[in-house]
Amino acid sequence: MVGHAADLGVSNLLGRLAIPTLRALLLLAVLAPAARGQEEPVFLAGAKDSANRLQLYIDFAAKTGDRPDFTKPPVSDLFARVFDLKQLAALPPTQANDVNWLPQWVATANGVAKSILYFGVTPSATPTADQIAAVKRNASDYEDQEAITQDYMIRVSARLAQAVTFFLDQLPAEQRTPVRQEGFNRSRNGGAEMIYGAVVTIAQGMKPANARLVSGAMGDTREVWAGFIPPQYRPQVMSMIERAESATKDDTVRKDLAALSTALAAAK
Repeated sequence: MVGHAADLGVSNLLGRLAIPTLRALLLLAVLAPAARGQEEPVFLAGAKDSANRLQLYIDFAAKTGDRPDFTKPPVSDLFARVFDLKQLAALPPTQANDVNWLPQWVATANGVAKSILYFGVTPSATPTADQIAAVKRNASDYEDQEAITQDYMIRVSARLAQAVTFFLDQLPAEQRTPVRQEGFNRSRNGGAEMIYGAVVTIAQGMKPANARLVSGAMGDTREVWAGFIPPQYRPQVMSMIERAESATKDDTVRKDLAALSTALAAAK
């Protein structure tokens, strides 16, 4: 949990996929009972099934001492079905009742993303040298997959950020309880962590094509994040953006990062 702006920089390596899933689920555990009435999209069941099969494959690889290979069928097909941007883009505009099913989708994708980055690692409060080395190897070996997962998670989490905001905005005053507000605040902190971690990933060095995926996702959703990230964390995110801009020579990445920084600076 984020307690101070400085906390956004803690464990940059082990937290580079610090998606606000747990915070969002905490929020939705409170909100969902009042948000019933919208069924989840049909394709979500297929995404869950593909994620479960991917997890079985990853677990089997760990038990047998092998390294997962996500580049060949059928594993690559399962990966593509979990992180399907076409399905995401085809959804109708975000609405408040999306909170009834979106957290399940976010959790499904996030579970796979974390399993890849933390393959062979059991995260602990104080990472050991071996754990850090293992995550570094995974980040290097699976950089292409990490870029795809970050692209996807930034976009789907932006939709969730909009949905929970819409949901709270439509509630009558008596239903905006302190518990709900605290859940919302936690989800905003999680959004700050996620965007900060994505910018850190670019600053640490990525293949140009992969950096463009991640920066493009942030650039396309910048207006959502500019309003959703709490004001006290925006300066640190902007500072990391400056570092990332200095670390990359790609004009497209720089343009995307500059657009995000401008939106953050203009946010109220």
